[in-house]
Amino acid sequence: MEIAKTYNPTAVEDKWYQNWIENNLFQAEVDSSKKPYTIVIPPPNITGMLTMGHVLNNTIQDVFIRTKRMEGFNACWVPGTDHASIATETKVFNFLKDQGIDKFKIGREEFLKHCQSWKEKYGGIIIQQLKKLGVSCDWSRERFTMDSEYYHEVIKAFVELYNQGNIYRGYRMVNWCPATKSAISDEEVLFRVQSGKLYFFSYPIEGENEFITIATTRPETMLGDTAVAVNPNDDRFKHLVGKNVLLPIADRLIPIIADEYVDSNFGTGAVKITPAHDVNDNVIGLRHNLEFINIFNEDATTNNNVPLEFRGLDRFEVRKKIVARFEEFGLLVKVEDYQNRVGYSERGGVPIEPYLSEQWFMKMDVIVKPAIEVVQNGSVKFHPAHWSKTYFNWLMNIKDWCISRQLWWGHRIPVWYHKETKEIYCDVTPPKDLENWKQEEDVLDTWASSWLWAHGVFKTEEEKKYFYPTDLLVTAPDILFFWVARMIIAGLHFEKEIPFKDVYFTSVIRDMQGRKMSKSLGNSPDPLDVIAEYGADALRFTIIYLAPLGQDVLFSSDKCEIGRNFANKIWNAGRFLLMNAEKINTNDELIDKHRDFIDDWIDSRFNSTMKELNKAMENFELNNCSKIIYSFVWNDFCDWYIELNKNKFYSDNEELKSAALTRTLKMFENLLKIVHPFMPFITEELWNLIESRKSNESISTSFYPKYDEAKINAEAENEMEIFQEITTAIRNIRGEMNIAPSKSIKVFLKSDNLSNKNIDFLKKLTRAEEIVIDGKIQKPKASASAVLKNCEVYVPLEGLIDLEIERARLMKEVARFENGLNGINKKLSNENFVNNAPKDIVEKEMLKQKDCLENLEKIKEILQELS
Repeated sequence: MEIAKTYNPTAVEDKWYQNWIENNLFQAEVDSSKKPYTIVIPPPNITGMLTMGHVLNNTIQDVFIRTKRMEGFNACWVPGTDHASIATETKVFNFLKDQGIDKFKIGREEFLKHCQSWKEKYGGIIIQQLKKLGVSCDWSRERFTMDSEYYHEVIKAFVELYNQGNIYRGYRMVNWCPATKSAISDEEVLFRVQSGKLYFFSYPIEGENEFITIATTRPETMLGDTAVAVNPNDDRFKHLVGKNVLLPIADRLIPIIADEYVDSNFGTGAVKITPAHDVNDNVIGLRHNLEFINIFNEDATTNNNVPLEFRGLDRFEVRKKIVARFEEFGLLVKVEDYQNRVGYSERGGVPIEPYLSEQWFMKMDVIVKPAIEVVQNGSVKFHPAHWSKTYFNWLMNIKDWCISRQLWWGHRIPVWYHKETKEIYCDVTPPKDLENWKQEEDVLDTWASSWLWAHGVFKTEEEKKYFYPTDLLVTAPDILFFWVARMIIAGLHFEKEIPFKDVYFTSVIRDMQGRKMSKSLGNSPDPLDVIAEYGADALRFTIIYLAPLGQDVLFSSDKCEIGRNFANKIWNAGRFLLMNAEKINTNDELIDKHRDFIDDWIDSRFNSTMKELNKAMENFELNNCSKIIYSFVWNDFCDWYIELNKNKFYSDNEELKSAALTRTLKMFENLLKIVHPFMPFITEELWNLIESRKSNESISTSFYPKYDEAKINAEAENEMEIFQEITTAIRNIRGEMNIAPSKSIKVFLKSDNLSNKNIDFLKKLTRAEEIVIDGKIQKPKASASAVLKNCEVYVPLEGLIDLEIERARLMKEVARFENGLNGINKKLSNENFVNNAPKDIVEKEMLKQKDCLENLEKIKEILQELS
């Protein structure tokens, strides 16, 4: 059997993924004889492309689902995509615009055909990209939030809530995105701190030779002012309360009112009140029964409620003209620089407008209460747990949810208005005399469809009863409000059960400078390029290895060397064993023959590892799991167990050889199984190389190893630990003293409690011709030494190296390191360098400084030994 010298992911990955799909290895059907384990994928937008965030999220899900599948659970991972109303409509709108096609001219029906065509052409790209990552979803269950069955679930939920009185239509202030011309939720508003201006305007008081000065950051909205407000306890203005001011430009009289909301310390202590265009002013306007004047069109240009010269202009153009006109009138007192928090539309990318609009709302105050309780009582657990505080804070201060969007692509609200009587009809089916009714134009907020995802993906009641509640949700914390909380609310309201038992919040992926990865910064590598260079297994393992639960990940593509080196280590171990298997017959009947301390040790280490691994998995510490596996595979199995078995493989005793190789291959097979959920491709390839298997056999459906407490042997592990320390110390001495590998050495071990039983292994691993163990040994002249926990190690150097030449060489090394250290110290003592150089460059210099100091200290210790 020809086994490639180096592992080639490209030759392996597509082959095995195709095999898994052809053999339906990931499909899950209702099976009462098996316990289900269910995950629903956070559906990526059909506009999306694979990002490093998707890689982390989906690798975590895949690790859990593959592990549970191997443990015998009926593992069901439901994939799918989200229709993403605003994002998709924007893409299609711009696509048509580039072709000279106007959305409004072609009409709703034709536009939706274009959306559907766009979805069919581009909507599945991210799914195909996910397959390159090796995810083991049940693709026969792939769902889309606009599928007919799912669409029906969404509409049915709306009707139910409407009939219960939980949905209403109201004329209220909303966050308005002028770019998409739609209302958006509070959670879709991103606040940015900006350097702006604070303008001070004087308003003349009616019938008085007096002015009142107000301060504002938004001069354009003064055209909609309907009052000036002061604090009732502010003595400066008490004489003015109840009087009117003449609103410049608009030429309207508006009252001066007193309201405790006003902060006397802001600006001048007097504020303009624009009830139609400010959230707080809206509340004051309602309290004082003020007029509400909307001055903006849906695109944030000014409407016919403003003077003629200001109509049809962009809001920021109006701002300039207003300021200029106040200056012309002599009413501009001053302009100050001002830091202001400005709300931006997450999708539209423009500043939002507080805007009075008729929208559909969902009452939230009562419906959220069960969702609070299930997290409080631990029915739903968050990992890390601290996210529960954020969750409670949001739910306990929740406002009614604006669920309507002024879009066409989405779930159209199932409400019809009678053309004559204005009667409202709401149902899952249209009214029979449809010609007399007009359907609501708005669609539902995307989140008002995906909040049903955990149960809505199951098509039959039998499936829902079996697979729901699901077991785990893996998601980013930035959609805790958008999606996680709302799914819990929906699950409890419609299904009377929690939607999932555990929520794993993923880390934020950042670049090496600590910046969040984004398209705009150009600092996010394309995962497909990383896979092409390093392989999917290397990327998967690395991203988990770098991502502690609840901490951000600093990622760069070259860090995938971690995963690639690990894959190569596993490949080389497998290749070595399989090459030996071509010359040595394995025999399961000999598996317990010719055992010695290293076999007891590796059995104990494997079972200790499994116990530790299971605990880490139960605690959702996947990063820790990757390190537990890495340590066992790299250190215990490859560096020690295989190395110590080599002499047996080369023995003249055929039975000894067979027993040793049989045991080692069996351990290697178990090792592949625990690595498999993290690195599915290389483990499948090697598992199939170990022995000939049927085409529908796969490591992914083989049995996951269980740990045996009886095989955990503390004495064997302690004995091996001492052996490893001594071996490592002797090898280090050989390396540090430049002792040629071909030269044999003498070793003295000063100890009262070491035994001779493993001395032959020690001689072979350290090329020692003689090893003496005695508690009364005195350190030989001109010898290198090491002090360990259980003994002192001495290696006489006389005759092994030329002491004078070695001393001269080491003196040169001292000089070299001292010169390097001087250069580094100069840099780090330069304040300009430390304060202005990129953070990662400064950190590298500090690391070099530390390494230099440690090397210098070590070389000086060796020189002392040679004296």
